[in-house]
Amino acid sequence: MSRTPAVTQLLALDSLLEPDEIEIRDTVRRFADERLRPHIADWFEHAHIPVRDLAKELGGLGVLGMHLDGYGCAGLSATTYGLACLELEAVDSGIRSLVSVQGSLAMFSIHHWGSEEQKLEWLPRMATGEAIGCFGLTEPDFGSNPGGMRTTAKHHGTDWVLNGTKMWITNGSIADVAVVWAQTDDGIRGFVVPTDTPGFSAPEIHKKMSLRASITSELVLEDVRLPAAAVLPEARGLTGPLTSLGEARFGIVFGSMGAARDCLETAIDYAKTREVFEKPLAAYQLTQAKLADMAVEVGKGHLLAYHLGRLKDRGEITAAQVSTGKLNNVREAIAVARECRTILGANGITLEYPVIRHANNLESVLTYEGTSEVHQLTIGRALTGESAFR
Repeated sequence: MSRTPAVTQLLALDSLLEPDEIEIRDTVRRFADERLRPHIADWFEHAHIPVRDLAKELGGLGVLGMHLDGYGCAGLSATTYGLACLELEAVDSGIRSLVSVQGSLAMFSIHHWGSEEQKLEWLPRMATGEAIGCFGLTEPDFGSNPGGMRTTAKHHGTDWVLNGTKMWITNGSIADVAVVWAQTDDGIRGFVVPTDTPGFSAPEIHKKMSLRASITSELVLEDVRLPAAAVLPEARGLTGPLTSLGEARFGIVFGSMGAARDCLETAIDYAKTREVFEKPLAAYQLTQAKLADMAVEVGKGHLLAYHLGRLKDRGEITAAQVSTGKLNNVREAIAVARECRTILGANGITLEYPVIRHANNLESVLTYEGTSEVHQLTIGRALTGESAFR
């Protein structure tokens, strides 16, 4: 059994959780420590990750779509899902991204907006990891403004024909199914696209310095012909994709604190064993001040995540509250990673320790599922009643 993290002990965080939540969290933590942590530095360094094998193992663990009901999904609470995200991102943001895109974007979209036939066809296989999904919203020229997307879906008889390009798509090149959003004569609609459909391709994006233990791709749709049954019947306009993004952002509120916690634990362990001027680095006031300040921020981030989890479990959470969580927790996590790097000195830039890897990954987490600026404006709109997006 893994030791209890120092920040958890400091603020008695487990006292805020139910026994079943702790049990599931610890199960995910053990899996992460035993199956993922020994390999993650190599996966990151070589930009290669065995997604197919991991998806099946994660499906067996029960974390794929774990917060959804039915169709082979566990139907667990949002807080429990968040705790799983926290433990997975304590290993690497790329691992949490795999779970998040599968469960909170692709599976959630089909579960929430899809037909019964779509749900029965895809969700049970996605829950086990047999089938992998991706989510195509962002385009080369449209990230923060998804409403401007240029991907189109046009009627050809009873069929739909899709044309366009999506960018920065996690799991894209190994996915079996893509949830693709496109402009139609009736506004933005979502489509369930089997990736073996003629005209669909997903070239992988290389030369990344962040999220290297994650597959990132472009989606290219060239006269992709789909039957009428491919459209998500309950999704119209931007509400569909933005609701799904809210689910993924919620996981990041927890996950980013996993990365921050891992950096802090690494820095504490290092400071206790590294001797400088004949005494441990941890015995110096400046080091203790850094550790104390970071522990406070990581602790507050956990408390915020737990609070938002309880709100979501009661069905009371708002988009502005999720934005508050992502803005604060990712911003603090990346600051913690950078500060921990200073405690490790030159060792902090090597993959022998996880700190620089987390810092690099968090640069992507800071941007995706809504940039910090977008979340600031979402919070500003909630505070003032005025929209500053345009």
